[in-house]
Amino acid sequence: MTVSRDDQPKTRSDLAWAITVGGIGVVLFTAMLVFTWYFAATLLLIFTGMLLGVGLNALTNALGRRVQLPHAARLAIVCIVLAALLAGVAYLGGATIAEQASVLSNTIKSQISHVRSFLENHGIDTSVFDLGNASSAASSSGDTVPAANQTSHGPLPGAGALASSGGAIVSQTFKLLFGAISAVGNIFIVLFLGLAFAAQPGVYHDGLLFLVPARHRIRATLIVDRIGETLERWLIAQIIVMIAVGVVTWIGLAIIGIPGSFILGIQAGLLAFIPTVGAIIAGVVVVLASLASGWIPALSALILFLGVHAMESYVLTPILQRQALDIPPATLFAFQILLGVVFGIWGLALALPLVAIAKVMIDHFKTYEAPPLAEAA
Repeated sequence: MTVSRDDQPKTRSDLAWAITVGGIGVVLFTAMLVFTWYFAATLLLIFTGMLLGVGLNALTNALGRRVQLPHAARLAIVCIVLAALLAGVAYLGGATIAEQASVLSNTIKSQISHVRSFLENHGIDTSVFDLGNASSAASSSGDTVPAANQTSHGPLPGAGALASSGGAIVSQTFKLLFGAISAVGNIFIVLFLGLAFAAQPGVYHDGLLFLVPARHRIRATLIVDRIGETLERWLIAQIIVMIAVGVVTWIGLAIIGIPGSFILGIQAGLLAFIPTVGAIIAGVVVVLASLASGWIPALSALILFLGVHAMESYVLTPILQRQALDIPPATLFAFQILLGVVFGIWGLALALPLVAIAKVMIDHFKTYEAPPLAEAA
């Protein structure tokens, strides 16, 4: 097929326009990837606030199906009930949690050293696990031993040494202070974003759709609504699973007679938010804490952990989340490892909702794919 001379300039213009649009798209996509890489922690923090807002909105809508009240009143009731539950747990079990956390920390450290000694006695080198600690300990011991000798047998340290020590103390104090402020600030940011999103979900929903071009707004509405419904069902089911795992672990360990059963149940319930990896971490902590009570309690705790994990994986999750998510375990685990390596603990904890969002978008485009050009013509 030949192109007439009159149509050649138009064809060249269309080709130049397509190349220009494609180049701009590639540049914008690259800039978005760079922005996401450098500000991943902030973006994931905002996403956590959005997840909290989705959860609060789901509980508010569930209350609305039973009580005919305005949205703001129902949200206030949900927040008051959740705050009362947290305050009750802190008031009734605060001392127990603090005491058991301290005992559990000492027990875990002791058992880790016992396990290392057992491995070293059987010819397994464990020095690779603490290269950083060994080097820092050696450097610190190398710095402190001469100073101690100088203090004991030599003259008193000079003003420069005192100023240097005082500066190190002040520096460490400020690091701890800023770390605490950062952690508390992140919690308040998540709470504020969650309450803001839950208070006016329609405003943010419409604002997000307003950014989409008009010709794609219907498709974007379907995708956003589907994502919201999926995350709401998943969050409610996940909360039920976490409570069940925490309570069963606590009661089971208390029956076995494992010290710190309450705090171990809490950590098992919280780690149930992270599929696969969270259960493995919780199981390792439970077994290490149980070794201090003997091999029989440790074996009983391991059997309990396997039973709780089976209950979570083969009973609760299929029943509660069969309509929310359908992601193959290997795919989810691979994305958990990838996001955990790239973004750290944030990526590991938020891998499942991020994969769920991607799955909803892929399913939508597979179901409502554009017609071929021949049919469109």
